[in-house]
Amino acid sequence: MQCVLPAVRSIKTGIATALPKQAKTIYLSPEWRGLMSRLLAQRGRRCEACGHTGCRIFGDHIHELKDGGALLDPGNVRLLCGSCHSTKTARVRAARTRETV
Repeated sequence: MQCVLPAVRSIKTGIATALPKQAKTIYLSPEWRGLMSRLLAQRGRRCEACGHTGCRIFGDHIHELKDGGALLDPGNVRLLCGSCHSTKTARVRAARTRETV
């Protein structure tokens, strides 16, 4: 008996990779970097949510720019560690998705 070959042979799935994440231009600007330098000097290099030190600290907009938050207002920026920043961002995105459904 003759073997029947599949109509579709193997497909290379490794060729479709995600593009690397790129920072928005504003986060590379002298204005943002200056604000971050001032906030780190004033508040210290400590996560304002969990208190973690000795790690990379992110400037996180409390009221996100997509939601109308002020870009360079120090009162709208919290200093967060990577874990707290990711958690907060995921929570806000999920809430935004629920609102649009």
